[in-house]
Amino acid sequence: MIQVLNRKEAKTSKFGLDGGGIEWEEGPCLHANVDYQRGKSAMNAGSLDAYAVKIVRMRWTNVFNERSRVKYLDKTYQIIPETWNANHRENTLQFLMQLIVNDK
Repeated sequence: MIQVLNRKEAKTSKFGLDGGGIEWEEGPCLHANVDYQRGKSAMNAGSLDAYAVKIVRMRWTNVFNERSRVKYLDKTYQIIPETWNANHRENTLQFLMQLIVNDK
C-alpha cells in the first residue's frame, strides 16, 4: 500500500508571507507493487544507492501525477518525472521514486 501526497499552495510561507510555500495534502491509499531497482536498470538510472530508488507498478489512476509524492513504509519519496509511464490502453502505471532524505 502506498499513500499519495498531492501538492497544494500554502496560505502562508514559513516566513509569514502570503502565498509563498507548498504544502503536501494526504490523499488516498492505493494498492501497488513496490520493488527495489536492481541490476542494469539501477546502473542506467545512475542511482548510487539502489535501495533509495524503488520501482512502482500499479493500475492507472488519476488521483496523482508526476509532481506528487508517495509515502511508503513511513518514508516519503518523490516521483522521478522522466520515468512516469501511464498506459491508458492497458490501464497500467509505472514509475520510479526516490527517497527524500531531509524531508522536514
